[in-house]
Amino acid sequence: MTIFETTSRAVAVTSRRAALLALAASVFTVGALTLVPSAHAQDKTSLKVGIMAGEEEDTWVAVKEQAAKQGLTVETVIFNDYTQPNEALARGEIDANAFQHEPYLENQIATQGYKIVVAGYTALWPVGLYSKKHKSLAELPDGAVIGVPNDPSNEGRALRVLEDAGLIKLREGAGILATVTDIAENPKKLDIKELDAGIVGRSVDDLDGAVVNTDWALKSGLTADIQIAKETIENNPYRNFIAVRAEDKDALWVKKLVASYQNDEVKAVFDSIYKGSGVSAY
Repeated sequence: MTIFETTSRAVAVTSRRAALLALAASVFTVGALTLVPSAHAQDKTSLKVGIMAGEEEDTWVAVKEQAAKQGLTVETVIFNDYTQPNEALARGEIDANAFQHEPYLENQIATQGYKIVVAGYTALWPVGLYSKKHKSLAELPDGAVIGVPNDPSNEGRALRVLEDAGLIKLREGAGILATVTDIAENPKKLDIKELDAGIVGRSVDDLDGAVVNTDWALKSGLTADIQIAKETIENNPYRNFIAVRAEDKDALWVKKLVASYQNDEVKAVFDSIYKGSGVSAY
């Protein structure tokens, strides 16, 4: 082998090594770039959260204070129409919302195709069975007349309250949209009257009992002392929650926002506002 051939081979080997090193460096660089979080995964310090007008505005004053301690500035965007907060969230006009339960979101996803998920639970407004004539479930006579809301989601929820109280049994698979036609067993032969949600609470005087949503119970002047049964918190599909876009669910700011709600300080404010008509559910 000539000196020229030896030199040429050495140059070729050196060039190959340089090329391999360059390739390795480029692979490392690309790999390093993939480790950089996406814009949605990066932390945020300013958030817009959609809530409904009313008492929740007062609760979120306390949430904002807790968020500030975690370096978050939270601006609440107030809505008066339940169809708007999810649309605003899907469009990116707000970062999160807090106003709904899972049956409502599931329906919205089915009809609107939203990619929205539960980030953390907040509270439950338990539906209760109220009676001014009887002080306990045991006192309800056979044939007692019980009012329930007649709209699909609320009627199913009311019937679940009666089932959990042992008064009726729904057919298997009745689901959350159960109606009186789904009652499989009715040992007390209850006469269940389907009434408008806004009327059922005001009809308690004329009934043996009525299952009434919390907001209508408050409007009708019904208090916890005449509530003879109510739904439980554990595994309740009607717990409200903070919702975010699916792409943001693992972001650090989401965890901070949830923690800003789920704490003793906010719970104390919540309890003072709702006085038992709503309960923390996390």
